[in-house]
Amino acid sequence: MTSRPQPEAYCQADPVFYDTGTRHSPDDTSVFDLTDVPAPPGWRRTERGVWVVHTPEAHRMPAQGWKIHVSGLPDNAHRVIGLCWDHCVAHGLPFKFLRSRDVVTTHSLKYAPRSASGKIVTVYPTDERQLRETAEAMAELLDGIPGPYILTDLRWGDGPVHIRYGGFVDRYCTGPDGAPVHAVERPDGTLVPDDRRPVFTVPDWVEPPDFLAPHLDARRAAGAGEDFPYQVERALHFSNGGGVYQARHSDGRATVLKEARPHAGFDGRGRDAVTRLERERRAMRSLAGIPGVPELHGYHRVWEHHFLAVQQMPGDTLQTWVARHYPLTKADPSDEQLAAYARRAGAIAERVTQVIEAVHARGFVFGDLHPSNILVDDQDRVALVDFELAVPEAEAERLGLGDPGFSGPGLTGFAIDRYALAALRVWLLFPLTALAELDPGRTASYTDLAQRRFGLAPGSLDEARRTLTPGTDRLAKVPESLRRSRSVLLDTPEPDWTPVRKSLASAILLSATPEREDRLFPGDIRQFHTNGSNFAHGAAGVLWALHTTGAGRYPEHEEWLVRAVRDDRALPPGFFDGAHGIAYVLDRFGRRDEALRMMDGAGAAVDAMNDISLYRGLAGIGLNLLDFAVRTGSAGHRQRAIALGVRLGEAVERGSAPGIAADPGHGSRAGLLHGWSGVALYFLRLHGVTEDSAHLKLAVRALHRDLDLCVASPDGSLQVDGGFRTLPYLGVGSAGIAVVAAEALEHRPDERLARSLPALLRAARPEFTIEPHLFAGRAGLLAALGAVSGRYPDAGRYVEQHLSRLHWHALSYEGQVAFPGEQLRRLSMDLATGNAGMLLALSAALDGRRDFLPFLAP
Repeated sequence: MTSRPQPEAYCQADPVFYDTGTRHSPDDTSVFDLTDVPAPPGWRRTERGVWVVHTPEAHRMPAQGWKIHVSGLPDNAHRVIGLCWDHCVAHGLPFKFLRSRDVVTTHSLKYAPRSASGKIVTVYPTDERQLRETAEAMAELLDGIPGPYILTDLRWGDGPVHIRYGGFVDRYCTGPDGAPVHAVERPDGTLVPDDRRPVFTVPDWVEPPDFLAPHLDARRAAGAGEDFPYQVERALHFSNGGGVYQARHSDGRATVLKEARPHAGFDGRGRDAVTRLERERRAMRSLAGIPGVPELHGYHRVWEHHFLAVQQMPGDTLQTWVARHYPLTKADPSDEQLAAYARRAGAIAERVTQVIEAVHARGFVFGDLHPSNILVDDQDRVALVDFELAVPEAEAERLGLGDPGFSGPGLTGFAIDRYALAALRVWLLFPLTALAELDPGRTASYTDLAQRRFGLAPGSLDEARRTLTPGTDRLAKVPESLRRSRSVLLDTPEPDWTPVRKSLASAILLSATPEREDRLFPGDIRQFHTNGSNFAHGAAGVLWALHTTGAGRYPEHEEWLVRAVRDDRALPPGFFDGAHGIAYVLDRFGRRDEALRMMDGAGAAVDAMNDISLYRGLAGIGLNLLDFAVRTGSAGHRQRAIALGVRLGEAVERGSAPGIAADPGHGSRAGLLHGWSGVALYFLRLHGVTEDSAHLKLAVRALHRDLDLCVASPDGSLQVDGGFRTLPYLGVGSAGIAVVAAEALEHRPDERLARSLPALLRAARPEFTIEPHLFAGRAGLLAALGAVSGRYPDAGRYVEQHLSRLHWHALSYEGQVAFPGEQLRRLSMDLATGNAGMLLALSAALDGRRDFLPFLAP
């Protein structure tokens, strides 16, 4: 299972940048008629994002209680809203509803957030009597109207009415990791987290009213007595449409269960998860017996949920296989190693082709061929998984799902799979096919590069190139902002870096949206999960990067940042994700009063925090307090910083901290931003303030903790053990450890650090990275090598190599140089994953700056 946000739902709203379909857009032509209707007499109308809220003027909204959610579908949402409107207005009930069909559709997609799925209308009863009367009336009113089961709620009967206890107004408290979360109030007045996980829960002090008993009993009884011979062992994946589980049959067979929820998890053609699961069942029956196609064990319905049981095939995904074996991610691979990999990859491609040809011989199109749907065992035998898009050839068209790097728009029939096979052959040698979504000709353009780099015979990939070369109709669909030629090209032997840097900054400024309240600069998906102001993914980091790299100050954008954080109740306290990082930037822009308000206001959350990291925890906060104390002479901030040092020192001595060591098999988060190296950086800076040698000792001890989480790679590098692969990166990985270790050795000799540092830096050498950005891509490796190049001259050679490969990812935005963000599906301008981070990396590489991130330089 992955913690990365799924990009699909964030690619629907905009073809250039990640965005959210839950935002009100003036271009939305699917707005419901009732959305723009004025409030009834005696009512007031407000808007909260995509919700339209109606409240009787004399009504006093309780802070929390039992609320009613009504679910529905894009096709019936207008009717559901109309019926609920009439009932609520007639009975004086406050309510809210989603503003348009497009928003309802976005909430219903396969990879939409599960906790929000299906909710179309919310009603706020005043008390339990009104709750019962309203639920009974609305259940009768909406009887027979289909809607998905809302995972956070208790269903009333078998219709679209659901019940949940929670907050009615926005209140916040400190969560387990110190970040603010939505809150409800205990009877003693204490605010505690309002549990919004996708499962029905009730606070421990709340007793469900008696009239909910039949519905609770029905929920507990769901599936009881069903003939279901499988025991689930672990969840492999979740989506809005259901889960995928590793299970075992009562006879001992290893099985994979695919779950589908009705009326949920829609694809781009409006088909729900159950429809797709039934299609998968039919396909697997028709393809039974083909080597590489799993055996179908059974199809079951438990309560409302449908389950497909299939044979568990051996091996890992081809995605994982390439992550382990791809030679260009190793340091200095030989020609023999490249040739051996190319032969092995070619053999795998041939085996996949044979399975697909066998599928075609049965008259079916697989429809969704990409590396995550291909398994490779330890003998390099292959198998296909996930047949939900497999259909007879006559029915095959692009069905609204599928990996964009392996999908040819407008294709039908067997051509769908042939395109994917061609993309697969290129991807195995040069795995950047995801960029085809932003630049359709990109995959075809990589064929010559792949041929040369792997020493293939001339013409080896000509057929793949012809298949992948986009036609004029596809090119015409590329947004105009991406089609304009770059004014500065990177794919020249010796780029002029001054105009390149200017172009990167120009792209950032051209992308700004000061008219929006949720974010100023487009960036990673995480800005919608946190906030649009923070240092890693928001405006603060971008404005700091522009200023610190010499690209200028922009007062109108700084004003946006100040306005955005005036109400900072929902901000976590951390440096890269919250209040302390924003305060750091505001203070440097002459906004000391605002900075102090944010820093001091986060104090209670810091006291409750157990995260030690630089990114969001005590190390980053401590560094900011120290920095502020040094620049202002504030004794209070100095004392608070030193107090955090006591807590961090205890963590170093214990050797355990939440979040650094992940679950077994899933690797660690060792490195600069999330590991012990950020703690070591804090102690180096604390030593600079106190001159206490104990702090140097703690810094070295913390670095040793991160080294304990590293493994030696066959190429001679030392990398963080990431579970299924090793990690060389700046944020999580060996490059971040190396940057701090290099400075620690300037202050204190240590045999283990001295022995490890060359191997850590060797991990930053690879000429290929999947992603280009600062925290987990090429820019971070480039920055780390650039920052130490003055002390380790050998690093300069690899700085030049990274610079010469930047054009592999470079794209154009409004005629300027731009880079794709995490997962390569959309452009990003933020510090962690986009253009702002690239500017910082170039400042380290070209100017030798150690302070390409805050606190890295003494």
